[in-house]
Amino acid sequence: MFDNTFLNRVLFKSLCAVLLPACMLWGAVASWARPHAPAPRDTQGFEFPAQWQGQPLRPLALSEVEQRFARQFPGTLARLTDGRQVLVLREVQRPTRMLHPATDCYRGLGYAIARQQLQLDSERRLWRCFEAARSGQRLHVCERIVDARGTGFTDASAWYWAAVLGRSQGPWQAITVASPL
Repeated sequence: MFDNTFLNRVLFKSLCAVLLPACMLWGAVASWARPHAPAPRDTQGFEFPAQWQGQPLRPLALSEVEQRFARQFPGTLARLTDGRQVLVLREVQRPTRMLHPATDCYRGLGYAIARQQLQLDSERRLWRCFEAARSGQRLHVCERIVDARGTGFTDASAWYWAAVLGRSQGPWQAITVASPL
């Protein structure tokens, strides 16, 4: 009755009739879900501290990589130093996966990570700390995230889910301190 060529054409046309609308729908959804450039934000509204542990802070220029990151970051970002330590301070306006553990950043920069642990500071605040080493340079790096109520987080994922689920209110401050060893 029907030869294979006829059946192949019918099957091909049927498949196209189903897949074409599906592809168009996928394109529309993907376009809608794609993140658009963030709206300009007021970076002047947040003041970073003038001192850290009693020492005056001075701003450091952001690297080219940090500048690119900061343009997409939902908040503000600054690098500061007290002359011995380098602080990376981020003020975050909304939950974001762009706020990730410092170990990820240091690994990405070629550092070996060791001795990850939680530590209490002199004010009994909990920090996630580790050692980072590269080309003979060794650093002790500690980080924490603090919400508007003063609740601290040492894990970026725990912070993210608490923020998304409304258990933590912003704005949030993420603090990373790197000290030479």
